[in-house]
Parts: sequence; C-alpha cells; structure tokens
Amino acid sequence: MSANRRRIREPNASASVPTEIPDRLLDVHTASELLGLRPSTLYQWAYEGRIPIVKPSGLRGPLRFRLRTLLTLIEQWERPSARGA
Repeated sequence: MSANRRRIREPNASASVPTEIPDRLLDVHTASELLGLRPSTLYQWAYEGRIPIVKPSGLRGPLRFRLRTLLTLIEQWERPSARGA
C-alpha cells in the first residue's frame, strides 16, 4: 500500500470490505460539497481554528482540506437513528 493511501472502513465492519481511498487535498468548494456546507462556513471554521487546514502556498495562499480529515469528521458526526432497524 502506498504512503498516500489509507484504508477506510465502513461503520458496519461485518457487512463491508475495506476500501482504499487516496488521501488528497481538496479546495474549499469541493470540501464544502462533501460536507454539505457552504464554502463560507468552512472559511469561518478555518478562521476560528475549528477545522484543520493546509496552506500549500504560505499564509496568504488558498485553503486546502485533507480528504481523510473530512472523512473522519463525517464519521464523528454520524449518529445512530432514533428508530430500531
């Protein structure tokens, strides 16, 4: 397995097979679509230090977000349904 790939497991490990997802940097618009948020929300969270960012071009460069960090956030936000299955 290459250094830039991580194994991601589905929440129900007994019914799923691990999937390899390459870790890459996403721009604000792609990250906001993945999370279902407005780009302005991600800018605000970055400014407040609520979400890790990458600045590949220095302090005044564009914001980037790691895919694996966003997938981890989604897993943390996931809650079981109130109804039994």
